[in-house]
Amino acid sequence: MTQPKFGILITTKNRIEDLKFTLSKISHLIHRPDVECIIWDDGSSDNTYDYIKNNHPEIQIFKNETSKGLIYSRNRLLEKTKAVYAISIDDDLHFITQQPLEVIEAVFSQNNACAVISFRIFWSTSNPETTEHNQQLERVKNFAGGAHVWRMNDWKQLPDYPEWFIFYGEEDFASFNLFKNNKQVLYAPDILCHHRVDLIERKNNHDYILRQRRSLRAGWYLYLLFYPIKLIPQKFAYSLWMQLKLKVFKGQFKTLVAIVQALGDVVLNTPKLIANSNRLSLKEFKEFSKLPDVKLYWKPNNTKH
Repeated sequence: MTQPKFGILITTKNRIEDLKFTLSKISHLIHRPDVECIIWDDGSSDNTYDYIKNNHPEIQIFKNETSKGLIYSRNRLLEKTKAVYAISIDDDLHFITQQPLEVIEAVFSQNNACAVISFRIFWSTSNPETTEHNQQLERVKNFAGGAHVWRMNDWKQLPDYPEWFIFYGEEDFASFNLFKNNKQVLYAPDILCHHRVDLIERKNNHDYILRQRRSLRAGWYLYLLFYPIKLIPQKFAYSLWMQLKLKVFKGQFKTLVAIVQALGDVVLNTPKLIANSNRLSLKEFKEFSKLPDVKLYWKPNNTKH
C-alpha cells in the first residue's frame, strides 16, 4: 500500500450526530485514494464506535474504553497516521473550502520552514453569508487545536502533546517547541472551516467551570514551562488579576471556583512542570512575542467575536 499523502484525524466523544454531519460534509475528501481518515473515540456511550465500524469501512476507528482526554486521543491519532500531512479537525467542524488539500500541499511546498498550517474558522450554528476575505498567509505564534495540519516529519521531531493537560494548551505547547526548533506556524485564510458552535450558548453549558479551569491552568502551565524565569511572577499575577477584575468582580462567581481549582492543579503538577520545562531566553521570548496571535475567530466583515 502506498503512503497516503493526507490524513484526516478526528477525536470524538458522545457527539455522534455532529460527527455524522461532519463526515457527510467531507465525504468527497475521505474517499480520495491519497487520503486516510482515522477517528479516535474517547470512551463514547452513544454507539459512535459501532456506527462508524458498520457504516464507514473506509474509516479507521479506535476507542478508549474509558475517557482519557482529548490530548491523549490526539497523540494516539498522530502515532497511527501514515500520512505525509496530518489534518486535525473537531467532530463538529467541516471544510467550506472545496479543495483544501491542494491549498495545504501548496503552502507546505512553498514554505520549507512551515511545520503547521492553521485554518480560517467561522464559528456559528448557521452558514456564513459569504466566504470572501482580505486576509493574507502569514506567520503566527500558534494554531487552532481543532483546525490545523502538521507536516509529519516535523511532528516527529517534537515531544508528544502533554497528556496531563487533558484539554486546552497542547497547541501552544507544540508552538513553543517549534519556535525553539526554528520552525514556523502559518495561518492560511484560503482554507475556510465552519465550526458549528454557538459561543454564547457555550458559556451556559454544564461544563463551563471545567472548561474555565482547564483553560486557566493550561495558560499557567505554559508560563512555567516556557517563559524566562524572571518574567513568570509578573505574567502569573497579571493573568490572575485580569480574571478577577473582568469576571469575578463583575459577578461571574463560577470563575472563582475555576481559579481556585486551576491553582491547585498547578501546585499538584509542579514536578511535571519542572521536568518538562524548555524555556525561551529573553531574546527568544521577545522575538516570539512579536509574532501575531493565531486568528481563531473569523467573521465575514473581518471583525472578531
